[in-house]
Amino acid sequence: MLKEQILDDVKAAMKAKEKSRLGTLRLITAAIKQREVDERTELDDTQVLAILEKMIKQRRDSIKQYESAGRQELAEQEKSEIAIIETYMPAGLSDDEISAMVDNAIAETNASGMQDMGKIMGLLKPQMQGRADMGKVSGLVKQKLAG
Repeated sequence: MLKEQILDDVKAAMKAKEKSRLGTLRLITAAIKQREVDERTELDDTQVLAILEKMIKQRRDSIKQYESAGRQELAEQEKSEIAIIETYMPAGLSDDEISAMVDNAIAETNASGMQDMGKIMGLLKPQMQGRADMGKVSGLVKQKLAG
């Protein structure tokens, strides 16, 4: 499981004295533990990927803010954290793969219009979690339903 891999990597980073990597890995484990405590449940890989996706999105937002404020050193730190977090993300889907998956989901749900958007996204989200920008996927679904 992904969670165990992250915990093993924390131990390896401690032994190797990789301070920046260790700090980022501890942030990941803290976010996972926080959610497990809040929900009183054990997270599976899909839920861990959702946490990682959120962490990457937060860091991208921070980078924009730091760069506009002229704080390049902080932006670089956020970029290095993104690079570490992305190592746990599955390989991304190409635009063609995303388009094909959207077409399949529309056919599978017999979608006929925007009222079926929720059904389609509900089908696609588990398949694409961590592998595609769901905002872009949503836009593509809307475009295909409208067209």
